[in-house]
Amino acid sequence: MTHLLLTVIYLSFISLGLPDSLLGSAWPVMHAELNVPMSWAGVISMIISLGTVVSSLQSDRLTKKLGTGRVTAVSVGMTAAALIGFSFSRSFWLLCLWAVPYGLGAGSVDAALNNYVALHYASRHMSWLHCMWGVGGAVGPYLMSLALSVGAGWHMGYRYVGVLQLLLTAALVMSLPLWQVHRGRNEAAECQTAEPLTLPQVVRIPGTKAVMLTFFCYCALEQTAILWASTYLTLHRGIPVETAAGYAGLFFVGIIAGRALSGFLTIKLSDTQMIRLGQAVIAAGIAAMLFPAHESAALSGLALIGLGCAPIYPCAIHSTPAHFGADRSQAVIGVQMASAYVGTCLMPPLFGIISTHISVSLMPGYLLAILAVMVFAHEALLRRCRAK
Repeated sequence: MTHLLLTVIYLSFISLGLPDSLLGSAWPVMHAELNVPMSWAGVISMIISLGTVVSSLQSDRLTKKLGTGRVTAVSVGMTAAALIGFSFSRSFWLLCLWAVPYGLGAGSVDAALNNYVALHYASRHMSWLHCMWGVGGAVGPYLMSLALSVGAGWHMGYRYVGVLQLLLTAALVMSLPLWQVHRGRNEAAECQTAEPLTLPQVVRIPGTKAVMLTFFCYCALEQTAILWASTYLTLHRGIPVETAAGYAGLFFVGIIAGRALSGFLTIKLSDTQMIRLGQAVIAAGIAAMLFPAHESAALSGLALIGLGCAPIYPCAIHSTPAHFGADRSQAVIGVQMASAYVGTCLMPPLFGIISTHISVSLMPGYLLAILAVMVFAHEALLRRCRAK
């Protein structure tokens, strides 16, 4: 039963990753067909991100009321409905409307599943869980590319993924009894807090501000690298745009392979050791990007940054119950998710402004500054937790 439930959770995280890259891969076609500026993709992305922030902050309340299984099923169902809605939309404003349930569904399931795995499974399972997100993130653009290549259009690309999400929703509804497998173990700890914690109450918990800053910086670094890697390689390193687009995928190769490997390393290393190791590898990757040599240095640096990112997010989430207690972990993880999405919203666009008005060559320095703040915040969290 435990392993069957874990399989369902893995499938849920693949589904969580499936829609994440659809907008970016389809937008060059979508914006022309909808007759809107290229930059308007940021409006849809921002609405989705704001929805994830709101639902992440409500995850503690929803999970206490409905349970993780129901929250997951409802959230995936909302995402499926939004994707199907995208596939039938013929105007930009309809896309903005459907972006609301799109974001609301993603945030709740992300926080709920992360907390459930942190409480009930070993750290290796958390790493492999986020590896599944990477698999979904890679498969989504492939399905969109397939739809475009056969002439079905971007609408069918969204519909393909929406139908997959509907099938998963049905599977989640049928699997609801499986979520009782851990009843009697950590459930008592989870329910010690009768009332869900409010945002001010969560923020006042010692160490919460430090962990929020850690997650803000991690997602700021990850998403800046994803969004601007191709531009950096093309404009600063002089790599042809077609080649750079392919090489930018090295970051995803690094993060997927790294999370698969991290699952085995966590058997010997603690979450804290894994996070520090990841930060050191990111620093090495940034140093490689700064090295004024052949383009292979920049490419290997990009792969190393992805490899270093791999263990940080899953291990930081898995350590949350140990740092804050099982009774408060859902509330804290919800705030962590919200902080991560805020970092995603703010920091990549900020570098876009910097690259426009100064130079895209500053990307490694920008990443290094974010990494430094992340290291400081994580070490502050550890000191605060040891002082308890």
